[in-house]
Amino acid sequence: MSAAVQDWRGLDRFPFGDGPELADELLALILEGKKTATCWSVAEGLKGSEVGKRWVAEDGAGRPRAVLETVELVQRRFDEVDAQFAFEEGEDDRTLGSWRREHQAYFTRNGGFAPDMPLWCERFRLIETIGEGADL
Repeated sequence: MSAAVQDWRGLDRFPFGDGPELADELLALILEGKKTATCWSVAEGLKGSEVGKRWVAEDGAGRPRAVLETVELVQRRFDEVDAQFAFEEGEDDRTLGSWRREHQAYFTRNGGFAPDMPLWCERFRLIETIGEGADL
């Protein structure tokens, strides 16, 4: 077993999204190389994130599936997110319009939305995939 495979067991872990189906959908985009960014409300805090930190993305069943590394972390308002960041989030048709529509819906169902709400905008890179049969 490589050192990299052993290392992921001690990393922070979480799924993307707000439910198992969305977690699986977003994880698939990461594994395809389409999703290299994410965001969340500043009200949720930093969630332990920092540039250079490695963490594990889980699938919808809570299984570890990928090691990611934060490469950029900036704060901006929802209405300041640009087309490049929306594209890097990798979702839907990757346009700013669809990003705004889907993220407004997401934030509305998860505690509230405002056009000027502050977000943490994070870019990350895929370090390693973890097989479905990995020893937890």
